Amino acid sequence: MGKLHTYSVDKSALLEQHTVLVKRIAYHLLARLPASVIVDDLIQSGMIGLLEASNNFDNTKGASFETFAGIRIRGAMLDEIRRGDWVPRSVHKNSRMISEAIKNLEAEHGRDVSDYEVAEKLELSINEYHQILNEVSAGKILGIDDLGVSEDVIDVAHSQQPDEPYANIEQSFFKKSLAECISSLPEREALVLSLYYDEELNLREIGQVLDVSESRVSQIHSQAMHRLKARMQSWQS
Repeated sequence: MGKLHTYSVDKSALLEQHTVLVKRIAYHLLARLPASVIVDDLIQSGMIGLLEASNNFDNTKGASFETFAGIRIRGAMLDEIRRGDWVPRSVHKNSRMISEAIKNLEAEHGRDVSDYEVAEKLELSINEYHQILNEVSAGKILGIDDLGVSEDVIDVAHSQQPDEPYANIEQSFFKKSLAECISSLPEREALVLSLYYDEELNLREIGQVLDVSESRVSQIHSQAMHRLKARMQSWQS
């Protein structure tokens, strides 16, 4: 009985100790999300993720609790965002249309295609095309984790169980394919993705690095993600 009481106290202390982690992840994500997302909703979802992490954590697996909890917290927040219905259907439709156009054009020409060529294929002016890219980017409906796997490919190594060999092989192959696709992108697009996902800069900060507007960074990021999606089609089936 005493042992059970000690565990509950430790668990309570663990949750209290990592509340700061939940808030840190929430505000970090918020800087990269539309204004319609409310930070309190992210924090609430993150606390649920933290609670689940405390229930499922196994300290014999090698990962620290903070690493394990961080993955679960971020995953719970992303699930909450995806459940939101604030992105118009037309934006989803336009996103699919752009990926399909890039896929067809690159298959036809055997090279990177420019935004002008994609706009022409879609029978849009370049300004109209850039506006659609900005709308997709503002909705954040296309990210690294939407390219064909359900896990966070950046942190997945920490969450894999040793009894999941096929999942490990698939993730390894996916990450290799993703790395190859990113390295084959036009230089500026690859740089924007690197600064966004590896260095974790937001669009405004990337704009300062590249000396372009935040809106232009948004367009470059959005087109890079659509180009990646078009090239990673084999993972969508």
